[in-house]
Amino acid sequence: MFAETADGVFVSAPTGEILFCNPAAEKILEASAQQVVGQKCGEFFNGRDSNGNQLCQWPCPLKMTMSRGDLIQHFEMATRTRTGKPLWIDVSCVALPSEDNQPPTVVHLFRDVTASHQLEVLVRQQLAQSQLAMTEKNVSPVGELTRRELQIVTLMRTGATTAAIAEQLFISKTTVRNHIQNIFSKLKVHSRLEAVAYVNEMARREPAARS
Repeated sequence: MFAETADGVFVSAPTGEILFCNPAAEKILEASAQQVVGQKCGEFFNGRDSNGNQLCQWPCPLKMTMSRGDLIQHFEMATRTRTGKPLWIDVSCVALPSEDNQPPTVVHLFRDVTASHQLEVLVRQQLAQSQLAMTEKNVSPVGELTRRELQIVTLMRTGATTAAIAEQLFISKTTVRNHIQNIFSKLKVHSRLEAVAYVNEMARREPAARS
């Protein structure tokens, strides 16, 4: 069932060993199934959040949470490929039924979001630099975008449609539209074109702000 999915999939046992790894996961992780299966999930991924906090550890916080019947929201995690290349993945988890209150076997679905994450960081840095320059010139900076709004405006810069943004961020198209309206309000613009033009202008001003 998982062998043909476009997203990476791996399955971890109650004791943490990786039981299965699909071809998409092999491609993303730059590792063969033979190199992945049998490894401890936490040791192989050694995942961290955007602040550098350790996510992968034992006992596994995700398994403990899911064993209580609580749902896990999808999350982004920094890791590395088998060859050592930095990698950001967006992970969703599904627990399989377990017995005797044991930690569950967990199906992890993930996709490579390295490019969009790096672009988001670049946009955030450029906005911060430009807003600092505007503040120093006694010009009121625009309202600060939330992380989700920044993700959306970053994807808008790539030409992504509402449907594509919703799929990438695992949210509904209605939620995307609501975020876009908030972006318009904070940037004081009235269209996607104006919002993208504003962010591009902030990026263009960055070298001048540093000089």
